[in-house]
Amino acid sequence: MSSNQPEHRGPDRRKNPNGTPPPGTVVDRRLGLDRRGRDNRRANAAAQDLTGLERARGPGRRLSDFTKAAEEGEMTTEQFLFLMAIDAFKKANDRMFPTWTDVLEVIRLLGYRKTQPSELNLPNADDWRERPDTPANVRPDRWHERFTKSERELADEAIAEFEAQLGDDEDDLDQAA
Repeated sequence: MSSNQPEHRGPDRRKNPNGTPPPGTVVDRRLGLDRRGRDNRRANAAAQDLTGLERARGPGRRLSDFTKAAEEGEMTTEQFLFLMAIDAFKKANDRMFPTWTDVLEVIRLLGYRKTQPSELNLPNADDWRERPDTPANVRPDRWHERFTKSERELADEAIAEFEAQLGDDEDDLDQAA
């Protein structure tokens, strides 16, 4: 036999006589189930199992113009404003990856409120609505007062606080001596 031709060894010893690999062995993905029937099973799934967030693609399932434009780099004004707000939050708070709570804070500070019933089916979460003029309620009490003082007032307060802490340490040193 020439070295160019593969050697014929008979039946594949990695498979059972019915053509499937023995239990507990690595399965070649090309030997798996036919995934073409998956859509039929998904269509027959109970409506309560679907959340409304599924984005499976296939025949008859196209991207919305909202999503398609964003994926192609053509953002709407709303998408661009959200992107800029998240970017500003990351820079202001020195965070590379904001938490979901941070994202929700930015969304509420942009003015978004829960005024409509949910279009999602989330069985473990209660749906609610709020008035459009509801405050964001994401900042601590008196947060706005932090920014009403002049730079000079803030500097004077910082110096006074520093001196108060330093003065306590000097008194401790005097007593120890």
